Amino acid sequence: MKKIGILFGQERSFPEAVIERINQKAEKGIVAEAVKIEKIFQNAPLDYAVIIDRISQDVPFYRASLKNAAITGTAVINNPFWWSADEKFFNNALAEQIGVPVPKTALIPSREHPTGTTAESFSNLTMPLNWDAIFEYTGFPAYMKPYDGGGWRDVYKLHDKEDFFDKHSGTQQLVMLLQEEIIFEEYFRCYCIGGKHVRIMQYDPRNPHHLRYAVDKAPSSEKLLKTVEEYTLKLCNYLGYDFNTVEFAVRDGVPIAIDFCNPAPDADLKSVGQENFDWVVETTANYAIERAKAQKEGQDNLTWGEYIKASVAGKPLMAKATAKPATAKKVSTKTTSEKAAAKPKKTAAKK
Repeated sequence: MKKIGILFGQERSFPEAVIERINQKAEKGIVAEAVKIEKIFQNAPLDYAVIIDRISQDVPFYRASLKNAAITGTAVINNPFWWSADEKFFNNALAEQIGVPVPKTALIPSREHPTGTTAESFSNLTMPLNWDAIFEYTGFPAYMKPYDGGGWRDVYKLHDKEDFFDKHSGTQQLVMLLQEEIIFEEYFRCYCIGGKHVRIMQYDPRNPHHLRYAVDKAPSSEKLLKTVEEYTLKLCNYLGYDFNTVEFAVRDGVPIAIDFCNPAPDADLKSVGQENFDWVVETTANYAIERAKAQKEGQDNLTWGEYIKASVAGKPLMAKATAKPATAKKVSTKTTSEKAAAKPKKTAAKK
């Protein structure tokens, strides 16, 4: 019997629905359950063919446990080794390398010295930094956020350099990004599962959390949606994420990737809505079963992205084309009306 486990924290609607859906399918030799951990010994398997990880980004004990499970043959969704190494600033650099537009972004050192370090630990930094060059690069207004954060925590909109220094003084040991503001006409949030299944959802980051998927206009064109889909697949395949969301702010008809390091994205019924929830539950259940069937004992069953594959092979980053969708058209949009005739009002990206 192959077991599919879901490792999660406070959320309930999504993990419980995925477990129920997998078991409803009654695939021979496959069962799903919430992961149960009573002990972790080195090089000892957890007895799961597949684990869907929804919480290890916040719990270091779980992250270490998943790496141990992976090395003993579990297919972990997402790869815990890559997830541990990945962060948003690197993602932006990779996106530029593979031709996906992103905002101009600068990396800012922490305001306070990390615990256990002193000023001497930073002797390679030229202090003060060339703030004028940094501010000229990103411009104002701009957004400041942690280089490896999520969930809209510690995100600030900044209007000028005085505002920057005021807000940055309270960020303590956080390493931050300073990012160009994108004035957008449209905004999309896209689920990508298995590097091949894409769900494009209209999204408005200005709305309250539970209303962000309620957008009262149709997408401007099918061509734009196709580009969004292609960029989503390219990013997720190069990063190597089995489960991720990618957000795009559309400026002058060009989709600009705003946030695409979300390996445990929100999938709660109350926030994403019934239609999107049903899609992500069904697609996750099918993909987890697919991975369980393909899982083999005693070998690496993780997904590794094209960036890692090219590096190991000593090949140029763009030497290999990204994967195409393996299924019929899966792209869908969330809208409450078809008011396509009205010209979209430009608003500012908040992420």
